[in-house]
Amino acid sequence: MTLPAPHARQAGEQAMTADLARSAWSRADLEAWWEALRAMDGQGAKGGGLPTHLQPPVDPQAWSTVSLPDVRGRLARSEAADTKTAVEMRWYRIRYAPEQGRWPTSVALYMPRLVSMAAAVLVRTDEGWQPVFDNQAGAREQWIRPLWVVFPSALTELRQHQMIDVVVAVPVLGGGAFSVSSAWLGAREDVEVRFQRRWWLQIGVPQATGLTLIVLGMFSLSLWVRRRDEPAFLLFAMLSVVWLIRNLHYHIELPRSPWALEWFWWLTNASMSWVMLLIFLFALRFAHKRVRLPEQGMVAFVLISGLLTLPWWNEVLASPSLQHLANLLVAGVALLFVMRLAWRDGSRELRMIALSLALSLLLGVHDVIILSGRAWPEHIYLMPYATLLTLGSFLYAVQRRYTGALSEVEMLNQQLEIRLQLQSTQLQAQHERLREAERQQALLLERQRLMQDMHDGLGSSLLSAMVAVEQGSMEQDKVVEVLRECVDDLRLVIDSLEPVAHDLVALLATMRYRLGKRLQAGGLMLEWDVQDLPLLEWLEPPDALHVLRLMQEALSNVLKHARATRVRMVTRNHGRYVEIRVEDDGDGFDIATAQMGRGLKSQQRRAQRLGGSLRIDSSIGHGTRLSLRLPVTRPEAPAEQSKPVSPTLRP
Repeated sequence: MTLPAPHARQAGEQAMTADLARSAWSRADLEAWWEALRAMDGQGAKGGGLPTHLQPPVDPQAWSTVSLPDVRGRLARSEAADTKTAVEMRWYRIRYAPEQGRWPTSVALYMPRLVSMAAAVLVRTDEGWQPVFDNQAGAREQWIRPLWVVFPSALTELRQHQMIDVVVAVPVLGGGAFSVSSAWLGAREDVEVRFQRRWWLQIGVPQATGLTLIVLGMFSLSLWVRRRDEPAFLLFAMLSVVWLIRNLHYHIELPRSPWALEWFWWLTNASMSWVMLLIFLFALRFAHKRVRLPEQGMVAFVLISGLLTLPWWNEVLASPSLQHLANLLVAGVALLFVMRLAWRDGSRELRMIALSLALSLLLGVHDVIILSGRAWPEHIYLMPYATLLTLGSFLYAVQRRYTGALSEVEMLNQQLEIRLQLQSTQLQAQHERLREAERQQALLLERQRLMQDMHDGLGSSLLSAMVAVEQGSMEQDKVVEVLRECVDDLRLVIDSLEPVAHDLVALLATMRYRLGKRLQAGGLMLEWDVQDLPLLEWLEPPDALHVLRLMQEALSNVLKHARATRVRMVTRNHGRYVEIRVEDDGDGFDIATAQMGRGLKSQQRRAQRLGGSLRIDSSIGHGTRLSLRLPVTRPEAPAEQSKPVSPTLRP
């Protein structure tokens, strides 16, 4: 019948109609048909046109009108057994007339789906029926790939006619299933839009999503390598591989060998069970508790179904429809179990995965209905789009895990910050307590040192003077001198407590102020030759007192014994050490014959406690020089053993 131009058709139009004729063939006729098509294409042996008995019927009474799509579902094996060797050739005739007699530059035929044995497209010319297309090479893929035929330019001479006849020859084995969809015949630029849209929806999108799934699977595997405690990443990586196997027919040409083709279909159909298993295991990784019995049951089903559907068992068990129906039943039970867990568990990830599984199951039911020929013969297969649902649920789960991990890290950081603040506060309080304890200990030690110094120095002198006065053995001048020495000693103790900031020159200046009048009263002239010295970081009050006592003792000896008129105080910086010298012009003494008394030994011990050395040079008639050398830096202050003493002064 005549079809309207494709561009005049609307999206909601009724199914197209065509003329149908049938021919009963034998398998030999079918082989001869295919051989003749190959010969006319120049692919086989040289020969003439189609034999008369292999051409469409000539009798107009043999043709009847049929609505497209024309579909017959899959028969049971017992129903088709008696017609296994018979062939029914179905001829679908479509007539095309251009609008207003204007022929397009190129004419094309598009059919969304053609499921049968190897079919052909014929055009009636003046020389007879001319084949323009046969899908012997791609009949195995025709169930998912739309039929697209562009008529050759050699048919342009047909433009002298008002109409052309196009026949789609569909051979059907016995009472087997077939599906002939609606047909669009017309100008190529009008029909090609439909073909390209169908191609991308049925082939392009599944290919793209499958490859995307593989990339994400590799990414997931890399995550699992770094996080072995997260089996969900490994399951998703395995799922991406198995899903690619399931959709291999979208990416490669099917095998030509019947034996290889059977094993190919077994592999792709059985892989659907593995896809279902891995998705189920992946979903359960987001439950709060393990459910081993359902997991083991699902594994057992997949293994048993894979063995029972092997090609060498029997055709009934190997039926794709039966296998997919079993998968749907088990998937339905598994989905109910996952949804029950998701409802009780409350995990958003598990609920999203359960929702994607429910939608995928609906897509699977849709595809099984199409595969069985029960309905929707021109719908595209939607199960490949379940890849998008799987990707979405996986990305959502990973995103939730990632944000959850970030939230957990932030919470742990906040808790750690609070703990650090608390510990810092505790450490600061403890530090204050330690500082207070150290301050109290320093005060105690300083108190003990002062008590020791006063007991050994000032206390001993006062007690001796008091005993001598009581006994009347000391003259008044002597008493005054002892008291003056006690006052000087007390002043030295007080001066040692003054903050001198480790400055030795400032300490000596304080001593000069204290002892200057006494030296002047004794007839001594003090020459002050003091140069700047570096700061001594180790110079603390106890050390300052030792320095003052050494200098006081040296000046007292000059005042008492040297009979000198001039005394000179000198300081020098020698880099690693500093030097303090006390020089007088008195009588002097012989170092070789002089005996070291208690005073000199005491001075030597004080110098050693300071980490320095004391040297005395003298000769008769040439005065005396006392030199004290102190280190600029001292690794460790010499341990000074001091014992606490009682504040009571006793002789």
